[in-house]
Amino acid sequence: MRYRRIALLSSPASYRTQAFLTAAERLQLEVRHFIDTPEPLVQQWRRPEAVDFSRPQDAATRIVQLLGERPVDAIVPVDDTATLVAALVASQLGLPHNDPEATLAARDKLRMRQRLHAHGVRIPRFMPYPAVTDPRSIAEDVEYPCVVKPTLLSGSRGVIRADDPEQFIAAFERVQRIVVSDGAELDHAVILVETFVPGFEVALEGLLDEGILHVLALFDKPDPLDGPFFEETIYVTPSRLPAAVQQAISRCAADAARALGLRTGPIHAELRLNESGPWIIEVAGRSIGGLCSTILEFGTGMSLEELILAHAVGDPIASLERRGAAAGVMMIPIPRAGILRGVDGIEDGLCVPGVTGIEITAKLNHPLVPLPEGASYLGFIFARGQTPDDVEAALRAAHRCLSFRITPEIRLQPVTATRR
Repeated sequence: MRYRRIALLSSPASYRTQAFLTAAERLQLEVRHFIDTPEPLVQQWRRPEAVDFSRPQDAATRIVQLLGERPVDAIVPVDDTATLVAALVASQLGLPHNDPEATLAARDKLRMRQRLHAHGVRIPRFMPYPAVTDPRSIAEDVEYPCVVKPTLLSGSRGVIRADDPEQFIAAFERVQRIVVSDGAELDHAVILVETFVPGFEVALEGLLDEGILHVLALFDKPDPLDGPFFEETIYVTPSRLPAAVQQAISRCAADAARALGLRTGPIHAELRLNESGPWIIEVAGRSIGGLCSTILEFGTGMSLEELILAHAVGDPIASLERRGAAAGVMMIPIPRAGILRGVDGIEDGLCVPGVTGIEITAKLNHPLVPLPEGASYLGFIFARGQTPDDVEAALRAAHRCLSFRITPEIRLQPVTATRR
């Protein structure tokens, strides 16, 4: 009997890679792991697992060549940067996959908006602008409050609310700088301006099987996300919303996945809820970010990553029901920029009833960069309890126990020597 193999594609700094590797080991899957690596480093390292994902077609061709005559049963992307490459590889190998155009639409916020609008999915009104645009020339034409965002950055990075023309100009220019700092050229980039949608925000974790959406978990986000930046903090499941409202959210997410053309594998959707019903904010063709999946178990104890891999290789799955009572996670916000020198109070936080773990993922003596420029969290707090209210209270209590020693970052400036 042939030993089953998968190709796992991820970015080098992904929080989720180890969880997928552990899941593969539990499922007795052999893994060929390909890591997104800039081309200069690919040439320098000459390691077969290092592939530059920024050229998706070339990356897919390279991975197919590297897989050679050792067939794999599935191509599994871990994060946003890998979804398009994974779809291209799977299409060349004749393995189950999402259409590459669908994965691109779930990655590019402008393409996403265009497809969702064309299919009548409720989304904010939006207008794309060339990133080189002078915001002063359009500030009076924008509907306020609005949200300014880049089209290709993940999560809430670069997402800024503006309530008037002055704030809009500052926000647009700040997003321009963030786009440039990420390595893009303004001449070839787009910045999206959307109407701000008020309301309660939720996150839906789902699994698509032949286009049918199976909801794995619905998370409440009890902290208001009203801007000016949109740093996520607490996720709690099960949702406390009425059953009919949860069903409407599920239908909206399914409609969005269908509109994008996604048909298989995990999705992570962000929605807002107000008197008009649910609104789609984002849909990603991958699983939940960070270490948030740690709190999810299914059936007889499968992790989310085990569930995704088992589905990818075609294993029968006994149950998609989430296991256990209420659970939650807090993505610890970065309170300010600077150098992280230490975190105090972890032991006290772990003593809070219901708290199951605290993990500081930011590196000591390294810079902390908060949103909207930042792309990571300070760490994570995990909790379980009998009710969502119990879990939320435990997360907040544990966070109050923590204190962060952050010193200002002193940037050294080169000194030009002068002759006497």
